[in-house]
Amino acid sequence: MDKMTLRSAAFDDHALMPSDYSHDRGDVSPPLEWSQAPEEVVELALACEDPDAPVGTFAHWLVAGIDPVTTGLDAGERPTGAVLGRNDYGTEGYGGPKPPAGDDPHRYFFRLYGLSEPSGLRDGFTAEELRDAVEDKVVASGTLVGTFAR
Repeated sequence: MDKMTLRSAAFDDHALMPSDYSHDRGDVSPPLEWSQAPEEVVELALACEDPDAPVGTFAHWLVAGIDPVTTGLDAGERPTGAVLGRNDYGTEGYGGPKPPAGDDPHRYFFRLYGLSEPSGLRDGFTAEELRDAVEDKVVASGTLVGTFAR
């Protein structure tokens, strides 16, 4: 599998995410940029999940159908033509970090998947549906981890 570099101008890998991208500040997704997808990629998909949530892994952002020529997103941007999944707040699109006050910092895994076939997902898909849709189709991927505490 090919590796794609995923990074953000707002925070470094395994570093604190600014509160501007939190649930309390209006759920604005952070800016992201990544390396060009390999030639065989026909679709990109993106997920942000918190494995440290008290209820188990919490989905904060699910996006599929991203054009493979895309190499990044501005803060708050929805990629043209993309479909948005339903986060665990129950809304489509990005739902920023809001760990319980006093918890140790939670980790937020931003994962980019380069798919060799279309995912077939539609607006409102779940994290489980994304995992099922990308299984056996991922030919490239990248991960960025941000942390956040209140």
